[in-house]
Amino acid sequence: MSPRTGYTRVHWEAAADALLHAAWKWATPGRALLDLPGRPSVSGVRSDGLEGYARTFLAAAFRVAGAGGEDPHGWLPRYAQGLASGTRTPGRADAESWPLVLDHHVQGQPMVESASVALGLRLTRPWLWDTLDDEVQDRAESWLRGALRHVPAPNNWYLFPYTVAAFLEAVGRGDDETRRARQRALELLESWYVGGGWYTDGDGRAFDHYNGWALHLYPVLEAHLARDAPLLDRLGPRLAAHLEGHSHLFGADGAPIHFGRSLTYRFAAGASVALGALTGHTPLRPGVSRRLISGALRHFLDRGAVDGDGLLTRGWHGPHGATVQSYSGPASPYWASKAFVALLAPADHALWTATEEHAPVETADHVLALPEPGLLVQSTRADGIVRLHNHGSDDVRPHEGESAAQQDPLYGHQAYSTHTGPTAPGNPPDNHLAVEVAGVPSVRRRIHPLGSGPDWAASWHRPVFTGGPPMIPGLRVESVSVAKGRHELRVHRITGAPGGARATQTGWATPLDAPPYSALHPLHGWTHQDEIRAPQGTAYTRAARIPRLSSEISGTTLHACLAVLSAEPVPEPDPTPLAEAAEVVAADDTRIEVRWSDGTGTRIGFAPLTVEQLGRPPRSGRIPACVH
Repeated sequence: MSPRTGYTRVHWEAAADALLHAAWKWATPGRALLDLPGRPSVSGVRSDGLEGYARTFLAAAFRVAGAGGEDPHGWLPRYAQGLASGTRTPGRADAESWPLVLDHHVQGQPMVESASVALGLRLTRPWLWDTLDDEVQDRAESWLRGALRHVPAPNNWYLFPYTVAAFLEAVGRGDDETRRARQRALELLESWYVGGGWYTDGDGRAFDHYNGWALHLYPVLEAHLARDAPLLDRLGPRLAAHLEGHSHLFGADGAPIHFGRSLTYRFAAGASVALGALTGHTPLRPGVSRRLISGALRHFLDRGAVDGDGLLTRGWHGPHGATVQSYSGPASPYWASKAFVALLAPADHALWTATEEHAPVETADHVLALPEPGLLVQSTRADGIVRLHNHGSDDVRPHEGESAAQQDPLYGHQAYSTHTGPTAPGNPPDNHLAVEVAGVPSVRRRIHPLGSGPDWAASWHRPVFTGGPPMIPGLRVESVSVAKGRHELRVHRITGAPGGARATQTGWATPLDAPPYSALHPLHGWTHQDEIRAPQGTAYTRAARIPRLSSEISGTTLHACLAVLSAEPVPEPDPTPLAEAAEVVAADDTRIEVRWSDGTGTRIGFAPLTVEQLGRPPRSGRIPACVH
């Protein structure tokens, strides 16, 4: 039944139970807090303990609800006792009391956890909530209402009071306050929808895994649980549209794309796939859905995401500080529990009874443009690698403008993949075009999409400098990525560069202690070629090597190269196969035409931007040169 991953529904139940058993060893005597070991988050140890309770409660709730209330390990009595203990004197600095839910900028993290508590109670209502004394129910409601009375962060956080309100209404405790919370969240969700199944994570252009594991998950799951047909009819097709592209963001080894923040949630990336299968709002056959979610779960369980004590670590395959945000505490990785929404599909559901099928990356080479978020997805069947070219997601909030803060490696780089991670902050950035002025390299912050086509995407950005010169008037970089097979054509036009400036282009970061698995080949405008190192490495390797191209620039210049990321070593020092993949037919400061080894061509023009794909030329001729 599972020829690709070997995982069945029983494996999913076992995984949930194993994670819960390990985490519960760290519970306080009253079971209100799970104080997992490790460096505290910026929210403090009490909030971290609540996070341990709430996020593991998600896994237990999906596990028990999916089994129709069967609870062979007695999870629910533990959470019932913890709820009673934690809500007895909220805000008190004692051994069990939960912190109050306050504004996000005061003590915000408990608002996130209130949604997990509410959803857990919603899912297990017949076996937990309905068995509680009235006093405990009243105390729990009082604590949860803090989420309705305080200000969330200006993004997906508005779905936390939404989830709390939905639970209170489901148990007959709704009122004007709960209705306002739900209405406000749905209004914002509507304003954040850009089409194609994609929401921005708040105002701005932040597109990442939160689209699936938060912005789709909470409202669609609530509509499903409430049997709210009108809401499900509106939101369900958006989930299906999202899965059209999202299903291509998993490698053949099960890895999700390494892009965006909160990556320590790992296999939560499969939550939207499971939700689509559960609700029927998916373009995927059940065997494909199970292949994706089981592949992601097994990918991490097989690669050190769980330590010797059975606890999920903060990182990717194992602990990795550069992957982790300051808001992440020892229990934060347990938001991965959202993937266990799959267990709400009973054992006789097609998600579990259909034979596993190939993931999209295993069927053929694919290039897929996602114009709404400005992303280009490129995958190759031979090596099972998925690459994501970013021309639209920047996580820059509207009021920040062209901030010269440190570049965010989780968004600011040109490309990401399922086999590599961005280099750690403070290390040379991989997959980055920088303009150096007075020796200070620029960063890419706000990304402005310019357009996309079947196999290309383009954007522009204003280079800004951290701790160096002020913003250079008129300096601008326009960038185009074209995907063909495993090759990437990267073209940049730089305008307004001051005299003495320098441009650099880096490629994929791969292990330093192994042959190179990535390369850059200069096609136009580059004069130097070398390799640099990232000592702190990536989520995939302790230290990394990065190919680099560079050249002196002034005024307007155009630069083009071929990049490759491969599962096989790339020959050194001149990757001949890469050099033979394409050649420049014609180029100047405004356009370039490239002929590929198969005889087809690509013509790119700037101002206005045009990208044309040309057929094979006549046998006796060449592709016509650009008009200059």
